[in-house]
Amino acid sequence: MSFWPMSRRQLVAGSQVLPLPEQAPCRAAYENSNDSWHPEFQGSASPCTKALGVPTCGGWGPSSCGFREKRGVLVLDPQLLQFGGPSSSVPTLASSPAVSISDVDTVREGHESELLRNLAEEFPLEQGFTIVFHGRRSNLDLVANSVEEAQIWMQGLQLLVDFVTSMDQQERLDQWLSDWFQHGDKNQDGRMSFGEVQRLLHLMNVEMDQDHAFQLFQRADASQSGTLEGEEFVEFYKSLTQRPEVQELFEKFSSDGQKLTLLEFVDFLQEEQKEGERASDLALELIDCYEPSDSGKLRHVLSMDGFLSYLYSKDGDIFNPTCLPIYQDMTQPLNQYYISSSHNTYLVGDQLCGQSSVEGYIRALKRGCRCVEVDIWDGPSGEPIVYHGHTLTSRIPFKDVVAAIGQYAFQTSDYPVILSLENHCSWEQQEIIARHLTEILGNQLLSTTLDGQLPTQLPSPEESSCVKCEELRRKILVKGKKLKTLEEDLEEEEEEPESELEEAELQLEAQMESEPQELSPRSKDKKKKSKPILCPSLSALVVYLKAVTFYSFTHSREHYRFYETSSFSEAKAKSLIKEAGNEFVLHNTWQLSRVYPSGLRTDSSNYNPQEFWNAGCQMVALNMQTAGLEMDLCDGLFRQNAGSGYVLKPDFLRDAQSSFHPERPISPFKAQTLLIQVISGQQLPKVDKTKEESIVDPLVRVEIFGVRQDTTRQETSYVENNGFNPYWGQTLCFRVLVPELALLRFVVKDYDWKSRNDFIGQYTLPWNCMQQGEPVLPPLARTPALGCLPNTVPRRPFQVTAIYTCSPRMASASTQPPSSCTSAPGKG
Repeated sequence: MSFWPMSRRQLVAGSQVLPLPEQAPCRAAYENSNDSWHPEFQGSASPCTKALGVPTCGGWGPSSCGFREKRGVLVLDPQLLQFGGPSSSVPTLASSPAVSISDVDTVREGHESELLRNLAEEFPLEQGFTIVFHGRRSNLDLVANSVEEAQIWMQGLQLLVDFVTSMDQQERLDQWLSDWFQHGDKNQDGRMSFGEVQRLLHLMNVEMDQDHAFQLFQRADASQSGTLEGEEFVEFYKSLTQRPEVQELFEKFSSDGQKLTLLEFVDFLQEEQKEGERASDLALELIDCYEPSDSGKLRHVLSMDGFLSYLYSKDGDIFNPTCLPIYQDMTQPLNQYYISSSHNTYLVGDQLCGQSSVEGYIRALKRGCRCVEVDIWDGPSGEPIVYHGHTLTSRIPFKDVVAAIGQYAFQTSDYPVILSLENHCSWEQQEIIARHLTEILGNQLLSTTLDGQLPTQLPSPEESSCVKCEELRRKILVKGKKLKTLEEDLEEEEEEPESELEEAELQLEAQMESEPQELSPRSKDKKKKSKPILCPSLSALVVYLKAVTFYSFTHSREHYRFYETSSFSEAKAKSLIKEAGNEFVLHNTWQLSRVYPSGLRTDSSNYNPQEFWNAGCQMVALNMQTAGLEMDLCDGLFRQNAGSGYVLKPDFLRDAQSSFHPERPISPFKAQTLLIQVISGQQLPKVDKTKEESIVDPLVRVEIFGVRQDTTRQETSYVENNGFNPYWGQTLCFRVLVPELALLRFVVKDYDWKSRNDFIGQYTLPWNCMQQGEPVLPPLARTPALGCLPNTVPRRPFQVTAIYTCSPRMASASTQPPSSCTSAPGKG
């Protein structure tokens, strides 16, 4: 096994040898001191300053914000695939966390950064660049002393990011072991003493008897030097990671305990993985893919190493690989899908004083969100601005928001993006809004029906309504107020424009159907007179998604059309589900509904989206900047179907004659029983990484979210002082009435008898996407309330990490659970 795949000072990519920066002097400014993480780069002879985040003040532009500068040296270490401050030159950085290249999503040029553009008078934008991280961590804006240095940093970092992304499973394991070796080799002499190994075991979350650890150490020390070098450390690691439960499973099907023949592997796939008739062909494919030895591939046998590689791969994942690509019918009308939706997308903080940033749109769109919200107000110099009205949130230009949406709308998904406009602007600035939408988005903007004819239903995400006309894919749809009906628009396309007086009359009439933001019916009546008149050019851009006020389901059926959509506060939607759940379901079979969080959620917290999905609501908008259970459910639901942001609703939520009531689900919906055996885990991260001696006591909780009767949870007992390879071996049972709506959430927690159990990680997936057999859960996503903290120890390669193995077995409702397994009461 080869450790370090690259030299300290250069990285070879094909025939190109790229020099990498070692100590790159930079200067810039940064703000946003509320970040949960910001390593200090300061006090060096080679000044480097970092810029972190975007303005936190109420204005927009450098004159309205106070900046704090920090200087220091930033060092890129290609050997460890990380960068940070060098402790040798800045002693205060010794305890600061380095940043792993695997945490970096991409590197952007300086002109793409809001903060650096605001500082353009102080230095050329070509000297700046932005490091964008995965997840919710704030971007890192940096400025080099020269354009040449900035280019070296950008090219070097991006090449390393691409290198890490392209690593195969074995290369990731090699790099991970190399990282651990470097981390444990405290004196950096290239070998590890037993004392260093003992310290490393605590860092790796291992509580082990000292005598046993010393035996493993001596067994791995082939040179008998009293230290472990590279390959010896690999052997020591292998002895640590032996998994008797997996070995037992392997030997159950292997006649000699050394390998699985083709027939034996077929038996495993049929009996344990429930692959059925395709097992024979699949076995050959899997052996060819995961067996490391060429001789094994030629003989069609699978070794223990190949078996482990298969279990830890996407083919052995609990998430059914057939649900990963687009697998659903994408030719149904838009109202037949759940649509990933964001609330106040421009905010990256709270609702009162938080930052407004185009980064909110970029992050939402890159995670597959297909409906983003824009609150637009009159701005200075005739330019509309975006912010949360009547609050201290910062402002950003509307044109910057449109440009970001145009650039990132279809990087993750080709399916249509809905631009939900909350228009609070004067006539003049509404014209500017319409012009920016038209000029910046160009052909991406849908400004008329797909075929120019009057439709009879909403278009589908996938196809146009005729062979020759335009498709809806890669189109941006405007949702907002509209002066006329779609029928009137199409009838008058070839007629002369009406006079301004006639337009004004139509506008006043249209206001009777418009929807102010989060106002009660009485306040709506009081404020109608103060509303600005809607501009015809902006109204014309609303085609399929005219916003109308909801009064009652009867009123909607009698007065509204299929292309009109209503928004509901979470309180209103909850009330309707309880009072008229089936009517709400039927309403959502022909018209789009959007649900948004209460105005009282000033901290940008979220509601549980599941209860609104249960009623068939399509656009259940969440504050995507806030991690937690609610976003875990959202990510879990939209993980399927290629992460496209569109998920087809179950049949009974698309049937115009449906009798389904989300509060009182009854037959003919067929219940199922699920048995999950939680077996074991490996390399669970520490909760408190500041305490080197701390070891977690992990337990696993399995939660079901669906209709109220199905929402429940059960958990295993905890394993004391073992986060490295805990074994539970416990079976949990669930009976679910409406599996089509159920989401499964696996949570690992650190047991604490004195206080609330600490969260370690989670993984959520739809019930219908769960693979039966002996699948392995992928690495759990760590989503603390304040966002992801950086790693201070090496991260296990995600293809190799097995958190725990689950063996689900499904049966019909009539099947009785085994006597040894009883269902726990619901703890919804």
